[in-house]
Amino acid sequence: MKIPKERKTYCPKCKKHTLHTVLESKRRKASELKWGQRQFRRVTSGYRGYPRPLPSGNKPTKKLDLRYKCKECGKSHIKRSTFRAGKVEFIQQ
Repeated sequence: MKIPKERKTYCPKCKKHTLHTVLESKRRKASELKWGQRQFRRVTSGYRGYPRPLPSGNKPTKKLDLRYKCKECGKSHIKRSTFRAGKVEFIQQ
C-alpha cells in the first residue's frame, strides 16, 4: 500500500491542523497488567481451561500504527490505522 510521506492533520500539542511527516511505528507488546489480561489469566488458571471458543486461524495482515510527527512543534503522536496492509511504501506527493 502506498502512503504519502507528508500529511496535513490535527496536532494535539499545537491544537490545530499542521503538516506532519508520516512514519511506520512498531506495535509494542500488549501489557500484562491491563484489566482484560489480568481477568483472562485468572479465568484460565487452574483446571477450568479456556473460557471461550478458541479463535480459528489468524488474520492475513496486521493493522498499522502510523506515527505522525508535527513539522512545527516536533512532537509526534501515534494513530492506529483503520486498514490492513501487508507491505507499506511511503511516497513523496
